[in-house]
Amino acid sequence: MRKKFTDFPLLESKKKKIYPLFYPYISKSSKKNIKKVLDSRWIGQGPLVDEFELRFKEKFNPNADCVAVGSGTDALHLAYLLAGIKKNDEVICPVFTCTATNIPLLYIGAKIKFVDVDPTTLNIDINHLKKIVTKKTKAIVFVNYGGIPCDLGELNKIKNKYNLKLIQDAAQSLGSKFQDRDISNFADFTIYSFQAIKHITSGDGGLLLFPKNKKMLATAQRLRWFGIDRQKKQGGTWENDIKEIGYKYQMTDVGARLLLDSLKDFNKLLNHRKKIFNVYKKLLSNKKGLRVLVPPSDAFTNSFWLCTLICKKRIFLQKKLRDANIETNQVHFRNDRYSIFKKFAKSNEYVNMNNINNQYLVIPLNHKISMRDARFISKKIIEILK
Repeated sequence: MRKKFTDFPLLESKKKKIYPLFYPYISKSSKKNIKKVLDSRWIGQGPLVDEFELRFKEKFNPNADCVAVGSGTDALHLAYLLAGIKKNDEVICPVFTCTATNIPLLYIGAKIKFVDVDPTTLNIDINHLKKIVTKKTKAIVFVNYGGIPCDLGELNKIKNKYNLKLIQDAAQSLGSKFQDRDISNFADFTIYSFQAIKHITSGDGGLLLFPKNKKMLATAQRLRWFGIDRQKKQGGTWENDIKEIGYKYQMTDVGARLLLDSLKDFNKLLNHRKKIFNVYKKLLSNKKGLRVLVPPSDAFTNSFWLCTLICKKRIFLQKKLRDANIETNQVHFRNDRYSIFKKFAKSNEYVNMNNINNQYLVIPLNHKISMRDARFISKKIIEILK
């Protein structure tokens, strides 16, 4: 029996240079600023969390409210609760995504209906979505894979036709735009992740953003912290009632400090990633048997979290790149492969996913990769596929 190929473990080398797939970004100023936090009264949720929420809104969407939380998964769960999703509600979700997108729906007991991928972007396939959406659909959850936005115009047409909620998993797309506007303007709820390898990080963290709504903001803040009204409690009302089931989802001031410092560097980071991506795009796009995933038009502004190649010789390419100390991976996998989602899976429906399943490969794109590195990696890929 032929041995099934699996992805390689992370590369570790002290003697030779390696080209890491991911590398966490920590601002130089954080090393000094974290000490101040550790010497202060607040290391849990405190004033820096409030400041980060304010600075985040100012940068990306001043017309929104937001709550910072412990992870992107926390943010997704809160979004599903605030959207009114309940047990047995039908929710359309991407079959191709990090499992964190869909697992919180299992907490609730919702009925997941998977949608196929668009082979040009690996985002959700709008044509397949139109075939499976019904009057019973409560919400559509979508991910902007690698930083390339979904077709937010078409999604809003479907939203209006069926009167449903749009929940945007923007864990991979901080800073992405659609029609020159921040992507968060096009969804009822947008979540972000600050997990270790995202654009900016707090080690692990997340944020839920939604249109301004004082009542919803107050609810989100309570749900984030056991259902307790923290303002009342810290104001002296320690016996305030708990009327809804809450969670331990708050961000800490330690994490907020890391994010505040990195947020100042965000434009520089994004510009660097863009330069690296454009090297790959220029050198690899016209090679036979190889395709670089790019936005479908200028209306979709990439935020360059991933550079993904489509190659029929994916396994061969991955093995050869590893020999050159170049780390690659598939990163995310189709969710219908996991036992927890089996009852929702209809594999014969996901034609595009079936076709591309073994052809996508993510190559290094992070602040540790230089322009010279990107040219070297591109050269190696071209040599391997000759």
